[in-house]
Amino acid sequence: MTSPAGPPPTGGGGEQRRVRLLAVTACPTGIAHTYMAAEKLAQAAESRGIDMKVETQGSIGAENVLDDNDVRQADGVIVAADKDVDLSRFAGKRVLTVGVAEGIRHPEQLIERVLSAPVHTGGGAPTAPASGGGKERSAGYKALMNGVSYMIPFVVVGGLLIAISLSLGGHTDPSGGLVIPKDSFWMDVNNIGVIGFTLMVPILSGYIAYAIGDRPALVPGMIGGWIANTGELYDSKAGAGFIGAIVTGFLAGYLVLWIKKVKVPKFVQPIMPIIVIPIVATTALGLFFIYVIGKPISWVFEHLTDWLGGMTGTSAVLLGAILGLMIAFDMGGPVNKTAFLFGAGLIATGNQTVMGMCAAAIPVMPLGQGLATLLRRRLYSEQERETGFAALFMGCFGISEGAIPFAAARPAQVIPANMLGGAVAGAIAGVAGVEDAVPHGGPIVAVLGAVSGVPMFFVAVVIGSVVTALTTVALVDVSERRGAPALAGAGAAVPEAVLVGASVGGATESAKPVAGVGSSAEAGKAGEVLSGHLTERTVRVRLDATDKEAAIREMAGLLARGGRVVDADELVAAALRREEQGTTGLGEEIAIPHAKTDAVSAPVVGFARSDEGVEWDSPDGTKARLVFMIAVPEAAAGDEHLRILSLLSRRLMDAGFRERLLAAPDEAAVVEVLREVG
Repeated sequence: MTSPAGPPPTGGGGEQRRVRLLAVTACPTGIAHTYMAAEKLAQAAESRGIDMKVETQGSIGAENVLDDNDVRQADGVIVAADKDVDLSRFAGKRVLTVGVAEGIRHPEQLIERVLSAPVHTGGGAPTAPASGGGKERSAGYKALMNGVSYMIPFVVVGGLLIAISLSLGGHTDPSGGLVIPKDSFWMDVNNIGVIGFTLMVPILSGYIAYAIGDRPALVPGMIGGWIANTGELYDSKAGAGFIGAIVTGFLAGYLVLWIKKVKVPKFVQPIMPIIVIPIVATTALGLFFIYVIGKPISWVFEHLTDWLGGMTGTSAVLLGAILGLMIAFDMGGPVNKTAFLFGAGLIATGNQTVMGMCAAAIPVMPLGQGLATLLRRRLYSEQERETGFAALFMGCFGISEGAIPFAAARPAQVIPANMLGGAVAGAIAGVAGVEDAVPHGGPIVAVLGAVSGVPMFFVAVVIGSVVTALTTVALVDVSERRGAPALAGAGAAVPEAVLVGASVGGATESAKPVAGVGSSAEAGKAGEVLSGHLTERTVRVRLDATDKEAAIREMAGLLARGGRVVDADELVAAALRREEQGTTGLGEEIAIPHAKTDAVSAPVVGFARSDEGVEWDSPDGTKARLVFMIAVPEAAAGDEHLRILSLLSRRLMDAGFRERLLAAPDEAAVVEVLREVG
């Protein structure tokens, strides 16, 4: 929320003091554009005699963080970002929000505009750019991903603790069920895991709401998610699961935004965000879900159970496919639980085949999604790959919730793939007459002896998981090729120079200093810079290629001279796939194509100059004359490549540095100039 403001403050004695500005730069992947915008803004401010401090929110974490004293003394704040930035700390200051590309292209204009920008009055949600910088992800997509990112640790920790307790402390009970002795150590471990799973759904809902309505929306979002997941509150055995939590998260966020627009007396305004809004929104949302949404949910799933009961005499293939579809649809949600409870209830009557169908379908989703991250690693971020590994482990123990992060992030691709694989597994188990004597699923029940027809049970699980993985990869790949984001309706992100598969979460490893970069020890090695990743052998003063693809092929050949490329064709293919995701042309006649691929045995960096320039779809329209190429193996430890890329991006914003690179007469001279990086 903003309001008009007067001119910037002046110092005492009628003399206008030196203007002080702050800036925050950030982009979705947090590498090159983040630092390029920071350097451009700092340079523009210095040329005008203006003091400026810039906070960069990059992949290696926030750097040069703005403190309370900085904010107190500032005359204005420029937020050049394509991701959510919390503006609450800038209340009472002039704030101008734009896209990160505007910080690169028009820093001088931004400095002029911020001095007459409206004053931020606080109470608003974290804000992304209001204008400029090209298209960005929709607010709904960013809110959903905010919830998913906070939910993932709860899924992983809760699921793995439950899986460990079942594997080491669980056994089949003659009276039915997979049990852990109540007074055992492993029951305590299991209970801790259950707490993680219990919190998972409210966390998802709460942080979706927070991304939309800021702090006042956190409580109604979390409580709304708890209500959605607790079916007893509205006479439902199943609850609404993670899909219900997504609904309550968006409802809470937008309800809070609507309440904020209500005009209230001044004496009430201070308590609105901490008392009035949370209480009103929580009460309204909770009662709405219980009395308006909850009752129909309960009615639908009661009748669904009755319908399934009438199908027990029909074809086992058809019943197995339907149960598999239901199990896979929402992974612990109402549809899943209806099918599960139906199968578990029939065990006591002596019919164990229905539970056998469910047991085969239960692990398919986490196993399939985990397998997909292994089959096509480039389609997933580092965090998603780690979650995929955890999902594989959870799948072995019948914890279908391990696939929820993937379904929440890419519902249009993942849920249909899950359902297809679940239906296949259920149908195979049905036609094979697989039986399960305990109300649980996954390979663990077969290992513990609760399943009859074990070979066909594993055939059903394996085929269903492979179908899910292949379908997921195909759907996600089609979405990527079309340039469509994971959630329908989201816009395309601003192109960013990010390494394929690199983590964007600010891993602590990436925040560590890079051994050797800019150090005197490395500088002493003849012809080596950037920790030895770039040498005279990987430098060329003249690039012959005239188009992007030819340039990438020529650069790959240059990298091969360093002795670290094992498959030049695959390196080219990986770099071209990265270009399909967004240009690596950074502007200022710079391009940094890159790839993370096992086509190289160790990190390697190359550099070449083009006299005529190569068209690279750069944000500022310039042709690339300075071309760096970075390649790292999939298994490269740490995030050294991210540090190198950020160092290069910052240094390349220095016009003098670029001129020295362009003027260097030979490879040895180029290497000497590049020693300045760091």
